[in-house]
Amino acid sequence: FATIDPDTWARYRNPIQLALSVRPERWRALASSETFLRSYQAVRSSLNRYLAADASTWFRRRFPGYDRGPIAYFSMEFGVHSSLAVYSGGLGVLSGDHCKAASDLGLPFVAVGLLYRNGYFRQTVDSDGRQQHTYPEYDFDRLPLRPAVSASGREVVVKVPLPSREAPLPTREVSLKVWVAQVGRVPLLLLDSDIPQNDPSDRPITNILYTQGREMRLAQEVLLGVGGVKALRALGIDPSAWHMNEGHSAFLQLERMREAVASGATPAAARSLVVRNTAFTTHTPVPAGNEQFDPILARRYLEPFAGPLAVSVDELQAMGNADHGEPNQNFNLTAVALRLSSFANGVSKLNAEVTSRMWRHLLPGAPEGPPGIVPITNGIHTETWLGPEMLELLGQRIGPGWRDSLLEPEAWRAAVEAIPNEDVWLAHMAQSERLGRFLRSRLRDQQARLGTAPEDLRQIDGLFHADALTIGFARRFATYKRASLIFGDLHRLRNLLADERRPVQILFAGKAHPADRPGQELIQHIFQLSQEERFRGKVFFVEDYDMRVGKMLVSGVDVWLNTPRRPMEASGTSGQKAAVNGALNWSVLDGWWPEGYDGENGWVIGYPKEYFDPAEQDRDDAQTLYQTLEEQIIPEYYARDERGLPQRWIARMKRSIATLGPAFSAHRMVRDYAELAYVPLALRG
Repeated sequence: FATIDPDTWARYRNPIQLALSVRPERWRALASSETFLRSYQAVRSSLNRYLAADASTWFRRRFPGYDRGPIAYFSMEFGVHSSLAVYSGGLGVLSGDHCKAASDLGLPFVAVGLLYRNGYFRQTVDSDGRQQHTYPEYDFDRLPLRPAVSASGREVVVKVPLPSREAPLPTREVSLKVWVAQVGRVPLLLLDSDIPQNDPSDRPITNILYTQGREMRLAQEVLLGVGGVKALRALGIDPSAWHMNEGHSAFLQLERMREAVASGATPAAARSLVVRNTAFTTHTPVPAGNEQFDPILARRYLEPFAGPLAVSVDELQAMGNADHGEPNQNFNLTAVALRLSSFANGVSKLNAEVTSRMWRHLLPGAPEGPPGIVPITNGIHTETWLGPEMLELLGQRIGPGWRDSLLEPEAWRAAVEAIPNEDVWLAHMAQSERLGRFLRSRLRDQQARLGTAPEDLRQIDGLFHADALTIGFARRFATYKRASLIFGDLHRLRNLLADERRPVQILFAGKAHPADRPGQELIQHIFQLSQEERFRGKVFFVEDYDMRVGKMLVSGVDVWLNTPRRPMEASGTSGQKAAVNGALNWSVLDGWWPEGYDGENGWVIGYPKEYFDPAEQDRDDAQTLYQTLEEQIIPEYYARDERGLPQRWIARMKRSIATLGPAFSAHRMVRDYAELAYVPLALRG
């Protein structure tokens, strides 16, 4: 479609919107174009071949006798494509990649989330560096969605009880329309409360992802869990195993227990039943990432469950106690999910160790399953995040079955190491040039919005050079990620960036939640530094971070910087996306990096130890950061042979692709879930 109307594609980046925007006379011309029709048929044939190969997928070969229902995967957000704004960052992108890999591997799989009318906020930054938030209203008929229909052909609408706003009525009902986004072989069910059947005050419940109001947020999570179960039932889908991706969806277990009690089970038997075939993934040890609610508010939303479950509200509320000894504890959804699952995992080895220590006091009560939180390290859907030139190079050098090699590390490594250095460098430079064009266009738009004069806008054309050492940093601007660590010694950094013989440029992108004032202040600080004369043209902040911006950055930079305060990073996948494109990770030994770093495929910041003084940790990490940049990264990047190739650097790039590509692919991750959790849980359940 991009060849039909480049201007419209650049504006919308949404195939449905683009198709609706093409003029009828243009369609008539295309209908008689042999070139277009051949391209159209090629795309259709490729999709049909993909879908027809279901019987020969990895899952069917690995579990040939599997005859159970699908795995139901619940998540608060899904990053499938930038045009479908139902994600905010890492958790959602991980969920989207999980669905894509499940489709590739042929798992029986269905995903459930919410459909947000206004999505997550769009970000702009004013002239003072303050983050501004806007919430566009999306027309679902112009997105890659379709209404879900039942066996009778009717659109599916389910009803969820919530506590009434008016005494003495105990509950009110909120209706949810079910939509489907098809992710390859995987249906993604998205629930929408913004429909005429609902009271005007209930229609906005699903409008904004991570809404700030605590009661609205709790209502969202009840709708996700309870409404998700009801939607599956209405569509005739009977899952054999259930997966809660973070605690947001924990109410699904209360709904499943209600079903069991309604069918004659005792409350204890109902609880045992739902625990047997449920997995739970915890993503963060950071308190703000473990959803919890005021006990009085939680009690109101638990009351509608008490009668149908034949238990007291106090018993339900106790499921959410983190049990750290304080009175009147908040209702913690991570605690609920841990108590109501028999398999729990962290998203890296270090994260599993940290969260096991945090929650070990809740785990022994699980009647079955592992004794603690086990690691299944996150991975990425490689094809989604590869730049076009690197994707083409792998296809040429490894062959059309290169995706299958992601589950064969030795074959992948041998094939990557055999690629000529010059080919790797040319592919990387082409992607860096594309990043430069994108960055200059983005900067022109940003500066024009701020009122920059036309003659000054033309100066942007001279910014960013693809052959200069480019460092990228893009992620959520939470303070523990320490985006400003590289600015710890401004004089030292200025001297490094001012060297015209060995130029260095740094790209930043990321959003801070509208309620996160310290995160927004961090964005303001970095933006203001980028506008200072000593850093202008060397440090850039790119607005409105999303999947498209992320892919541009990870596919075009030379170095990917990651500076979390160890051990607070659960996993982090942006560095994995950069790695398969040949960018070299430069990271604190936190999250996935302790498993990936081998001494040759990137660099380490700081030391692998725990600190009691954050200021001491910052000083140590900043010192090693500058030392590595001065003594290793810059000299190695600019050490060129007679053909202008940085041979040592390219060797590291190939090492990065060869060692990190298979180990941190979503194919490997989903395979691990299937073998360690999904199939054992399905057979047990």
